Amino acid sequence: VRGYQLASRREDGLTPALEDYLEMVYRLCLEDRYARVGKLSELLHVKPSSTSKMIFKLVDLGYLEYDPYDSILLTDKGRQAGAYLLERHDTLERFLRLIGNISPLEEAELIEHSLGSSTVSQINTLLDFFAKNPAVKKRYEDFKKAAADAL
Repeated sequence: VRGYQLASRREDGLTPALEDYLEMVYRLCLEDRYARVGKLSELLHVKPSSTSKMIFKLVDLGYLEYDPYDSILLTDKGRQAGAYLLERHDTLERFLRLIGNISPLEEAELIEHSLGSSTVSQINTLLDFFAKNPAVKKRYEDFKKAAADAL
């Protein structure tokens, strides 16, 4: 796996950790139009010094701006990437709920970074299919229940 990770390093410079920070900044900016290091540290369960280092990396990559009043702002590039990261997370969490995962939030956090945009798109298509075909979704749920009962 490590070889594949090295071979497919992202051109955007985002590591899984940086993605987590950018996604959380995006979430906060949806609410307040800006984020702060303290709030980000609290939500990500890390020290403010660690958060500051990651913020400056995201600033260097062009995703964020950091003003003298400690406001963290998204650039256009950051808004676009953040929107995708949040959509990817939400898509994966919805999918995990659909298949009956007992801890979809935690599972989504563990696996979201390894999914390519094509996979996310295909999962979205599947979710849309089930949403537009409730009878098929019901048949799937009945099948899933019968399989679980057989165990």
